[in-house]
Amino acid sequence: MTCGPGNSKQNEFSREERKLLLKLAHQAIVASLEHRELSLSPVPPHLSEPRGAFTTLYIRGELRGCVGHVYPIDSLYRTVAETARAAAFEDTRFWPITLDEAVELEISLSVLSPLRTVQPEQVEVGRHGLLVSLHQHRGLLLPQVPIEHGWDRITFLQQTCRKAGLPPDAWQTGGQIEVFTAEVFGDRDES
Repeated sequence: MTCGPGNSKQNEFSREERKLLLKLAHQAIVASLEHRELSLSPVPPHLSEPRGAFTTLYIRGELRGCVGHVYPIDSLYRTVAETARAAAFEDTRFWPITLDEAVELEISLSVLSPLRTVQPEQVEVGRHGLLVSLHQHRGLLLPQVPIEHGWDRITFLQQTCRKAGLPPDAWQTGGQIEVFTAEVFGDRDES
């Protein structure tokens, strides 16, 4: 999954809910660094609903970790806590976050809608994230990625296939195309 700033769906979550989720992500990372359990206080019912989500970490504007779940396997607030810890300590592209780095972290959250299968011509750049699957291969790119790179719809489909380890034309030769939207918000948005 490639991660980054952007927003393809807005206003599902109140400002207070966004701030609470971002605070939770920061607290989950610090609790892990301090080898203590995270205390999950009662949260609004809306945040207790199962949702897929990605947590993206930046230090001084540079990507420092990104982990998420496409499918809703747990409540949103638990998913945010889990993916924040995983982005900080389990993203194999980076060294684990240190306590000194934790104070510099900027966090971005992408809360996903359910997936739906579409035809290639239904993919909307800037609105949809993509999941392309064929056999045991799956590749996912968040909605903001094609905007960041200036891709058109065809390039977005091809790059998602590449992300899956498939030939770039796999979307034309039997690959399943699923789309989702995401509400994306982060520390910069809420300061």
